[in-house]
Parts: sequence; C-alpha cells; structure tokens
Amino acid sequence: MKPWKVLDTVETAEGKLQLRQREQEFLIVIDGRVLMTSTERKSEQGLATLACGPFAKLPVPRVLIGGLGMAYTLRAALDALPAGAQVTVAELNPTVESWCRTHLAPLTANSVGDPRVKVAIDDVARVIATAPRGHYHAIMLDLYEGPHAATQRADDPFYGRAALQRSRDALVPDGILAIWSEEPDGKFASRFSAAGFDVSTHRMGASRAHIVYLGKRR
Repeated sequence: MKPWKVLDTVETAEGKLQLRQREQEFLIVIDGRVLMTSTERKSEQGLATLACGPFAKLPVPRVLIGGLGMAYTLRAALDALPAGAQVTVAELNPTVESWCRTHLAPLTANSVGDPRVKVAIDDVARVIATAPRGHYHAIMLDLYEGPHAATQRADDPFYGRAALQRSRDALVPDGILAIWSEEPDGKFASRFSAAGFDVSTHRMGASRAHIVYLGKRR
C-alpha cells in the first residue's frame, strides 16, 4: 500500500493541521490525530439529510452548518434543499475552506462553490449568538467529537445549557438543531430536551457507532 502524502500543513493552536492523500483517499489530521477521512462520511451525510429534509419544499430556507470539514455535510444539505436555500457554513480555519475549493472539491462536486453557499470564517458559537431571533430553519453542528463527558459543564460554548438556549432562540418555531457526536451521551440528550427541544437520537455510519441528536424546537 502506498504511503500517505502530505498535501498541505498549517499551524494551529491545537497543533499541525494537515491534509493527506493516498491514491483517491484523503485524511484531515490535527496534531497527529485523524479528524476525518473521505471514506467515512455516512453519519455526516445523515446529519444533513435529517436536518434539512423537513424544509425541502420551502422557497427560501435558511440553514447554518458549524464546521466545514471535507464538505460532505454541506453537499448532503445542498442535495436536500431547494434552489432558493441560503446556506451559511461557519469554519474557523480559512485553510480548510481553501482545501475544499481545491484538493477536495471533486469529492463533493465543488459544493463550496454553489451559489447558495456562504462560508464565514468564524466561530459558529458566535454566529449563533449574534443571529436574529428566529432566523434559521436548521442549524447543524458537525464538530470534532461532539458532546461527550468533557462538555457537561454549564458554560460549554456549543452543548451547554446557555448555548442550547441560544441555538433555540436563533431557530424558527419548529426549527431543527442537529448535532453530530462521536459516541452517545445520555446526559447531553436530557439537557438538550430540557432546553426546549423534542429530541430523537439516530445511530449513523457504517458501523452505526456515531450519533446524530435531532432536536425540534418546541
């Protein structure tokens, strides 16, 4: 088997962020840890399909995605949404956007270049906090690891009580907050429900190891 080739490297606060390729397969790696691969994407696609499906027939649904990655979540959202949709992707690192416009573009038919898409180089927590009340029809958080035991503190910027309330405020009535997680977290599911959402959990991925929490705003 051929070795991995490093296509690009950028320094971040968490360590070196790298894009690697071996034949037709890609990896994004941070500080030596694999963030994502091009061969394992079903759970990310499922996240977007579940979140965006209910709004497929609206003329102009407004959607926010936290985390660009390899743009598989974005591609699945675009495939589920109508031509008039407005999709904002909040991504912290501009290099990741550059990769999705170059090396990774063929994987998703250059989804970042779709006219419905705006990429904001910003923290998705800040984008949610500054959104007008009732602005988004769907918010998807596709972030590394997702909610787990280390994010149980009340002030977690994505999964804490106040953060969930801010997401709820940014959604239309009956809007959807969908959250990807590497593993189940029962305490988070309870906290999510207590924040004013009707919550369901969905096992995703080839091994069904990953979880999508789907919350409908009450």
